[in-house]
Amino acid sequence: MPATQIRRRWKTVALATSAVLAGLTAPTLTATPAAATTTAYDTTYYRNAIGRTGTGLKSSLHTIVSSQNKLSYSAVWEALKVTDQDPNNSNNVILLYSGISRAKSLNGGNTGNWNREHVWAQSHGDFGTSAGPGTDLHHLRPEDVQVNSIRGNKDFDHGGSPFTNSGGSLTDSNSFEPRDAVKGDVARMVLYMAVRYEGDDSWPDLEANDSTTNGSVPYHGRLSVLKQWHEQDPPSSFEERRNDVIYTSYQRNRNPFIDHPEWVEAIW
Repeated sequence: MPATQIRRRWKTVALATSAVLAGLTAPTLTATPAAATTTAYDTTYYRNAIGRTGTGLKSSLHTIVSSQNKLSYSAVWEALKVTDQDPNNSNNVILLYSGISRAKSLNGGNTGNWNREHVWAQSHGDFGTSAGPGTDLHHLRPEDVQVNSIRGNKDFDHGGSPFTNSGGSLTDSNSFEPRDAVKGDVARMVLYMAVRYEGDDSWPDLEANDSTTNGSVPYHGRLSVLKQWHEQDPPSSFEERRNDVIYTSYQRNRNPFIDHPEWVEAIW
């Protein structure tokens, strides 16, 4: 039985209700930590991480996911046509922030094309597009060329205004808010990078923090908001399939926060 069929998840979200009586304030919307899950990989791939928490869990996961095949930047083009294929149209890919289904053949750098979006912005650590963090499929997604440019290297946070082909995403002077359907995806990609790249393999030590002015330092924010998004938007079937395809067909490593959402709270 595929791993995606045996995963068990429970999620409890406290719902805010409108306050209509004078002097009352609507309760703040909160999310409870994801409940423990099990996967087919717990006795094999994740066996050295099971039962750990905090820095011990982060260290174990780093060792586990650091064993991977690395792609060239040119190979990423073809890989994204598989990992991000539209489940309703095999000729198209789904663009991350826009949610648009666009022809696989329209990859490139012109208006109307899609290109390779680094969810962990390249400049946050200056790692470029060499094999490593610059080509890691776990944070590379297809996106409209102009939308990719609008996102730029901004940190993630609430707020801003919509823009052409935004799909519900928002941006302001120093942050970017993805559309609701992929908020959790973005969070889990950023946190994967913070675990995978710890500065012990010639690449920068990437870490999540609570800033929206990280610029060229190897940090990405905002951690507090990313954690909220992770809870509010749990892994979807699209995200789970993508994780499986990257593992089986390309890099031979997994994003642990898709398999075990509860590990985000266990570490951060």
